[in-house]
Formats: sequence, C-alpha cells, structure tokens
Amino acid sequence: MAVIVAFVLNAGLNFVVGLLVAKLLGPAQFGVFALATAGAVVLNTLLFEWLRLSATRFYSGRVRVEEPWIRHGLDRAYLVVALGLAASALLYGGLDLAANGDPQSRAVVTAGAALVAVGIGLFDYHAALARARFDGGLYLRLVAVKNAFAFVTMAGTAWFYPEPVYVLLAGGISQALAVAFLREPLRDSPTPVMRVRRSETWRLFLVYGLPLIAANGIYQFMPFLNRWSIADGSGFTEAGYFSLAADVASRSLGTLGTALDLLLFQLAVRAEEHLGRAAAEEQIGRNAAIVVALMLPCAAGFWVVLPALQALVVPEAFRGPFALYAGILIPGLFCLALTNFALNPVFQIRRRTMPVIGAAVFGLAVNGLCLVLLPPSFGPAGVAVAQSAGMAAAMLLLAVRALTGPQRIALPWREILAATGASLVMVVCLLPLRQAGPWQTLAFGIPLGMLVYAALVWLFDIAGLRGIVAARLRSDAPVPVA
Repeated sequence: MAVIVAFVLNAGLNFVVGLLVAKLLGPAQFGVFALATAGAVVLNTLLFEWLRLSATRFYSGRVRVEEPWIRHGLDRAYLVVALGLAASALLYGGLDLAANGDPQSRAVVTAGAALVAVGIGLFDYHAALARARFDGGLYLRLVAVKNAFAFVTMAGTAWFYPEPVYVLLAGGISQALAVAFLREPLRDSPTPVMRVRRSETWRLFLVYGLPLIAANGIYQFMPFLNRWSIADGSGFTEAGYFSLAADVASRSLGTLGTALDLLLFQLAVRAEEHLGRAAAEEQIGRNAAIVVALMLPCAAGFWVVLPALQALVVPEAFRGPFALYAGILIPGLFCLALTNFALNPVFQIRRRTMPVIGAAVFGLAVNGLCLVLLPPSFGPAGVAVAQSAGMAAAMLLLAVRALTGPQRIALPWREILAATGASLVMVVCLLPLRQAGPWQTLAFGIPLGMLVYAALVWLFDIAGLRGIVAARLRSDAPVPVA
C-alpha cells in the first residue's frame, strides 16, 4: 500500500511542478527544457537502466543477507558509470561555458542533461532496492523527500533564474539529495567484498539488462526524436506545446502503470523463488489482466476530462494545442504501458529479453515512416500520430511473440474483455458531462467514473480485484495477487 501512496504522491507533485515550470519558463524556454529532459531520460535509460532492472530482478530481502555480492556489484557498477559520465559532462559543458558564456548553447544543455541523468539513475536505483526488499515505508519516504526537494529547487530556480539548463540541473540535484538524505536506511550491512563474485554478477546483469536497455532506450528516443522533429519544423514554441501535453499524459498514465509493475513483477519474482518458473508465469498472466483492468479506465477517463483539465489547470499559453496533442497521444501511451507492464515481464521472468528489442525497433521504424508521411499533410499533429502509431506497432509485435507459439503465455481473456466492457460503459456514462463546464466535469465526472467502474469490478470480480480488496479490508497483512 505504501508503494501506491508513494506513486500517487509522486504523480501529483510531478504534475504540479511540471505545470509550474512551464508557466514560469513560457512555451519557447519550456520547449528547450523539455527537449533536454527527454535527452536526460534517454541517457539514463542507456547507461543506468540495466542497474535498476537488475536490482528489481536479482536483489531481494533474502539476497541482501545470503548473497551480498549482488549489492556490491550493483553499487560499484553505478559508481564507475556515474563518475565517467559526470566527468565528461563537466569537462564538455564547462569548457564551452567558459569560452562562450551562453547557458543555452547546445554543449551546455547537453552537459546539463548528462548530469541530470546521473541524478535520475541514482534515485531510480535506490528506489528499486527499497522496492525489492518490499520496504514500502522506506520507498514512500524516498519519494516524498525527492518531491519536496524537487518542488523547492526547480520552482525556485525557474522563478529566480529562468534558464532551462539551471532548472534542469535543479531537478537532477533534488534526486541526488533525496538519496543522500536517506543514505543510512538504504545501506546494507557491511560485508567483505568478493571480487570474483563481482565480475560474475556484472556479466549476469549485462546479459539480462542489455536487451531491455536497448528497447527502453528506443522507446525514450521516440519522443525525443518527435520533439526534435517539431522543433526543427515548427520551432521551439510548438515543441513546448507538444512537450507539455506529452509529459502530462505520460505521467498521468505511466505513473500508475509503473506502480503496478513494481508491485506485480516482484510478486512474480517471489513466486519463482519459492514455487518455480511455472508459478511465476501463471502470476505474470494474472498480473497482465490487472494491468489492463486498471490502466484502461484511467486512459479512457483521462480522455473524457481532457478539455476540463485544459481549461482549469493548463497555463493559458498552452491551451488548444495541449488537448489536441494529448488526445492523439493517449492511445499510444496506453499501448506503451501494456508493452512495459504486461508483455515485457513475460520475457523478463524467463531471462530471455531479446524479443523486446525487435518490437522496439519495429515501433521506431513505424514512427520514422509516419514522420516522413504525415507532417506534410497534417502538420505537427502528424508527429503525435506517428508516436502513437509506433508504440502501438511495437505492442502488437511483442504481443504476437508472447501469446503465440509453444511457449505462449496464458492470459485470462475473460477478465480482459470484462475490463474492456466496463471501461466502455464508464465512458458512455461520462460522455454527457464532457459538454458541461470544466468545474462540473471534474467535480462530477471523476467520482462518477470511479463509482461506475468500481461497481462493475465488484459485481463481476474483474481480474480478481474484488477478492484482493476484500482480503485487504479483512486484514492488514500483505495479500498476494491471485
């Protein structure tokens, strides 16, 4: 439960901070900031994601005590990569800043993105360690402290020094400060370092993580490529419009998906550890149904309240393009969530992660082809269509690989169809409110949508959620998903 609370807190504060920074910087400066942020995410994915993924897959409360070389190998690998990237960034950006004095030069912004990637990687790695221990309280504190630092540093920097690179660096520093603040509970007990074991663990991490890194890097490169395409063709102001819509939509949908994945995948890992591979794959199938049952109504509900959200929350300078871009991006972001949180775990639990690269490359190819064909006819909106098309294509290809053949995963299709039907009923009930005023839409639409969908879930026990909630209400003890 603490993990869910942490993600709700993280999503809410990220949303507020993102809108505040956008308002203080303005569309053009926010476009530069968003492009640099996308670059930082790509760098973090390429260089540090293998550590987070390895911590999630190979670290646990038992491993913490019985196999301390796993943590030693993770720590040393992060230190080596982080020092190399930070030194390169400081040298590259510092020399350019000293020579030209321009904080918006390409070299300085690139260096800032690299330093932020170090901070993001540090935070994500330690957050993964806390979740792998099933220490929800520590994870909640880590997220809360990070968001408090981020709000103060990023909003303050945007107010006093409205330069994109300074705000970017403030965000990276806030993540590192959170880890430093909680360094004691995040540590493991001191144990002798086993250098032979360290080299073995590095090989294990790389073989497992490299395909996932490549795939995730491609998925992060897609929005970076699309933002760059808009900036190149229509200017940084239009890129700012696109970026705010993409950031808000991806955080609104991706945060819940990530929270579910962090809980559900650890249950699959624990099932494998105690009951074997077959039990783990059975758990993966149940997890996929839960992901669909919770992500689909969120995506549909977000689309329904989008005009109201734009009218009440989005800075005035971004209105109009925000709803257009976000509405086009929602289907693609939903497909990406299914790829990451329902299909990728099939290959992660088997430790055969190469198929995720093929799906990601296919998605990037479709995205690139659409970038060539659509913008001449549809303008910048064609770029948003290209992104959604690429993510949908990647999901479909990976689904074919996971759900066909002799090793196909068994999914509870009845639960998935029931969730789809319940989401459709919810949308039909909410559509009349879309024509009402923004306050009425948000005030009545969100509670009504939750009530309608929850009633259908409870009535038909969709994805077994009624049993999970009932068990949680009866006992404070952790309840396995079944």
